[in-house]
Amino acid sequence: MKSAPWGVGRITLLLYPFGAGAVAINLFMAGLIGPWFGLPVLSPERALWGGAVLGVPVTWLFARHIRTLMDKADAGPESARTE
Repeated sequence: MKSAPWGVGRITLLLYPFGAGAVAINLFMAGLIGPWFGLPVLSPERALWGGAVLGVPVTWLFARHIRTLMDKADAGPESARTE
């Protein structure tokens, strides 16, 4: 079997802006709920920095999932029915 043209690293780089943005939005929204529990409000700047940092592992995990789905799709319909 030939090497996959879309490796996990390439997919991660392609999806990183979306993953980092999603993490930043979720951090900011969670930061708005923080005062209910006595925590300080998370500023938008901190949410963006947190999204930039936490977006890397989150996007990598999602890229692994996408690569697995691509491998199953390439294998054919028989492999999709096994799970």
